[in-house]
Amino acid sequence: MPAIFEWKHVVVERDLDDLGHANNISYLHWMQSAALAHSAAQGWPVEAYQSLGHGWVVRSHHIEYLSSARLGDEIVIRTFVANMRKVTSLRRFQMIRLSDAAVVARAETDWAFIEYATGTPKRIPAEVISAFEIVAEAA
Repeated sequence: MPAIFEWKHVVVERDLDDLGHANNISYLHWMQSAALAHSAAQGWPVEAYQSLGHGWVVRSHHIEYLSSARLGDEIVIRTFVANMRKVTSLRRFQMIRLSDAAVVARAETDWAFIEYATGTPKRIPAEVISAFEIVAEAA
């Protein structure tokens, strides 16, 4: 699988806010959907983490909005893993409107790997680390 994963979404009515552009919460949904799809494509769907008893939780999000996404816009969310440390991982995103190639947002999510039963941080297993290629920077 490619190091940079692409997930496409067409902006629909439920994505919009009162101003007619994609709501801030919609960007978070798109980021999570793209991250989950990338993980599944690398052999780590939600069920695999559940079987392991360990998995990812969000520590923080940062989103920089550069343009508006509107009803009917086709957006590609490009995502990649920027680093994996002992118990955390940084994932970055670019959200691009396909009609004009405009970057509508850049974002990142800092994830922590935890034991589900206790919520305590756990070392990221080698088999999880080896499933993802680290991309320090992407255009």
